[in-house]
Order: sequence, then structure tokens, then C-alpha cells
Amino acid sequence: MGLEITVVVLAAVLFFTWAARRLRVSEPVLLLFGGCLIGLTPEFDSVRLPPEVVLLLFLPALLYWESIKTSLREVRANLRPIILLATSLVLVTAVTVAATAHAFGLSWPVAFMLGAAVAPTDAVAVAAVSHGMPRRAVTMLRAESLINDGTALALFAVAVGIATGEHTFSWSDTALRLGWNYAGGVAIGAVIALLSLAVRRRVHEPMLGAGLSVLVPFAAYLPAELAHASGVLAVVTCGLITSQASPRLIDARIRVQATPFWDVSCFILNGALFVLVGMQLPSAVRGLESISLSYALWAALAVSGAVVFTRLAWSYTMPYVIRALDRRPQQRARRVGSRQRLPLAWAGVRGAVSLAAALAVPTVTVDGGRLVGRDAIVFITVGVILITLVLLGQTLPAVVRWARMPPDPADDEEQLARRRLSAAALEALPTHVERLNVPDEVADRTATELRGLAARGAGGDEDEEVDPYAVSASLSRAILQVKRAELIRLRDERLIDGTVLQRVQALLDAEEVRLDLSFPDPASTADPDPRGGTDGDRRGDDT
Repeated sequence: MGLEITVVVLAAVLFFTWAARRLRVSEPVLLLFGGCLIGLTPEFDSVRLPPEVVLLLFLPALLYWESIKTSLREVRANLRPIILLATSLVLVTAVTVAATAHAFGLSWPVAFMLGAAVAPTDAVAVAAVSHGMPRRAVTMLRAESLINDGTALALFAVAVGIATGEHTFSWSDTALRLGWNYAGGVAIGAVIALLSLAVRRRVHEPMLGAGLSVLVPFAAYLPAELAHASGVLAVVTCGLITSQASPRLIDARIRVQATPFWDVSCFILNGALFVLVGMQLPSAVRGLESISLSYALWAALAVSGAVVFTRLAWSYTMPYVIRALDRRPQQRARRVGSRQRLPLAWAGVRGAVSLAAALAVPTVTVDGGRLVGRDAIVFITVGVILITLVLLGQTLPAVVRWARMPPDPADDEEQLARRRLSAAALEALPTHVERLNVPDEVADRTATELRGLAARGAGGDEDEEVDPYAVSASLSRAILQVKRAELIRLRDERLIDGTVLQRVQALLDAEEVRLDLSFPDPASTADPDPRGGTDGDRRGDDT
């Protein structure tokens, strides 16, 4: 049965993603619809999504890759609003939802479990619906959704303990839990990141390096969870530190091999999550016993309204509070109008993390009694996920167009990066020409092409870079190292963003790998290949 589910889910991901792109509708919405259709079939009506599958298999990998792609510079620049969204807004949403659910007859402990489950936005869902937004807005949404899971899951654990009678509510105990949740998760994530970077200094074989990148998120998540800290924050911290240090430590051949793997894997995992969430809807309807279906539908609509309204109210009140308290010039320079604020307020979609929390609600209390209301939590949570994805995700592109958000500066920064790289390479060219005893005609051609790139700013693509078939391979490698050093310097001095570094770095990686395939570095061909052949041959096979 497991193989059948895998094949069906993968086929559904590919088909409904293709259909969504052809029909120009939101991919998550169509994937949810497809999963619901699969869940209605007799063969798959009993399939359940265990919460540990989401929390231990899907979540670490997806959060790690999202954090790798998140701009650390933008996170620093917008740290205060991100922290407020990821902590205070989660708490306010949980309280609002709990009050709404209690009005529909759920007990306060059960209502607070529901509030904690649906309070956080979902990193996967946010990434799926945030296309077309400027980098600053996307970074804020990503960072919020990466961090608020830790807040919500810690709050959920407290609510579960109270509902099951495991412990009673205490402000000091709750504060300590939340404090350790954050501090422990960040500390463990930082330690794992530093250990993995120390290993990466000694790993230069592409297959091992790519395999290490797969291990790291799980190695960060598991110790944090065992220490009762936030595994989510551990993975995010590890990813952010790795993205900052990796340009200096990770070989181009490893990145060229690992990046496509991560892109394909996360595409499949993202789609599979939405399909699996959709498959839970029929079983959630069938398992509803504590309240009637019509009453549960009204409750799901009301809770969804509370989730959306709370975020809108927060987005249009808290910024004015900050403005009144912080009058610094740099703070005023970062303000946005109410029109441009709407996309951020409208992007509060919920996803698989909320469902995993709902499914993790225990069925019995510590004294063996039945926990009434679990079925309602699961049904309402699935309803909130479906409603927010359809209502918010499907209409968000129109909201972004209406908001007329400012243009993304990433393109200008990329032109700056390419221009400065060419200029730095041109400045270092005479030194390397003399050191490597390069013929004059080769040096002249290289200098001419570098001057052209420096004058033009952004060259069209990597094909406009120095042609490794026509110039000395040793000179090309030396120039590549100069470009890499200049690129990292621009990032470190915050003249360009981390995402710009990754895009330009991909061109340099492609050029270096192409150069290695055509002219293997003699220094790297000394080690024999166990399969026969040189290390240069082995690089070609792996790539």
C-alpha cells in the first residue's frame, strides 16, 4: 500500500501542477482539490497523514531549503517586524481563534489547541503563493513563516498539556517553555551549522558534499526536538548560517550537483504535502462526531474569518504604534503606505504544519478519559487551510497588482555585482598573467572581454563570460577566484543581497565546472579513482 500511495501522490503532483499552470490557477488549490478526489476513492479513503511524517520527514528539508534561499540582509533589516509577526501575532491569533471556537461550543482548553494549531502561517504555502512580490516582502513572509512555527508548536504543547490534565497553566512555566524553545533551538541550530561547516572544509567530493547537505537539516531538527527545544528554529538557524558561510567553503561542483537535487526534491515534497492534506478532508468529514457537519462548517468559516481579520487588523494597527514610538530617520525611510501593506496582510495562508498539529492532538487524557473535540479540531483546521489557500492564495496576485509595490532592487544589484566582478578581475589580470606566464595574445583577449563586461554592466548570461576553450585554463581559474572573492566582499559589505550572490555565484559555478570538464586541474588529478581513471574523469561522471 505504501508504494501505491507514493506512485499515486507523485503522479497527482505532476498532473495537477501541470494543469494549474495551463489553467493559470493557484497550484496549491488544485493540488488540494486533487488530493480530495483521491481521498474519496475507496482504495485511499483510509489513508491517514501521521503528524510525525510532516514534522520529521517533510518539515526539516523544506524549512532548510527555504532558509538557505532567504536573504539574511533583509532579515536583519526587518528583524523587528518579523519577530513581532512570528511571536506576538501568533499569540494574538491563537487567543482570537480560541475565543471564536469557544463561542461555537468548544471548551477553552480544546479551543486553545485549535488556536495554536492554526495560528502560524506555513512556509511551504507562503512560498507557493508569494510569486511576483518584491524581495523585501517575500523575505518578511518567509522569515515569519519559518520562525512562527516554533512559537505556535510551543504554545500548542502547553495547550495539549492543559487539555489532557498533564499539567496546569502557569505564566512562569509557559514563559520558561517559550524561552527555552527559542534559545535552545537557536543554540542547537548554530552548533550543528558550525559542525557541518567544519566537515565541509574537508569534503570536496561532489557526491559526499551533496549527501551532507541532505543530512544537515535532520541533524539539526532531531537534537532540538529531543531537548524539547524548537526543531524548526534549529533548522532555520542552521540554514541561515550555512547560506552565509557556504560561498567560502563549498566547492562549485558540490553546489552544481546539490542545487538541482534540492530544487526537484522540494518541488515534489511541496506538492505531495498539499495532495496529502487534501486527502485528509474526506476522512475529517467522516470522523466528525462531537458536533454536526453544518455546525462544523460554520465554525470553520468563523475561525477562518478570525484568522484573516486578526492579521489584517494587526497589519493596519501595529505599524502605526511603531511609528509613534520610533521616530528615527532610518525607521521612517523603511515605512510603506497602507496600499503596499495589504499583500503582506493578505498572504496569511495556512498549511501542513497546522494539520500536523491538529492530527497530533491526543485522543485521551492522562486519566484515560476521552478527549472531546479532537475531531472538531481536525475538521476545522482542514477547513481553515482550504479556505485560506483558496481565498487568499487565489486572489493574492490581484492584490499584489493593485498594491503597485515598488520595483525589486535585485536586478540593479545583480548588474552592480557583475560589473564589479569584471572590474576586479581586470585589475588582478596583470598579476596572474605574469605569474602563470600567459601568452600576450591570450592576455589581451581576456582583458578585452573583461573590459566589455565591465562597461556593459550585466552581461546577458554565462556564455558572455571568458571562454575557457580559447584562453589559458590556469588564467581562467585564477580570474574565477578573484571574481568569487569580490562577490563575497560585496555581500559582506551589504552592497548586494544574499539572493543576488546566489544567482551570480551559479554562473561562476557553471563556468568553473565547464572549465574542469574541458581542462582538468592537474593538482586535482593525482588521486586515483577506485573505479579506474582520474579524479578529473570522476568529476565529469558525478556532474
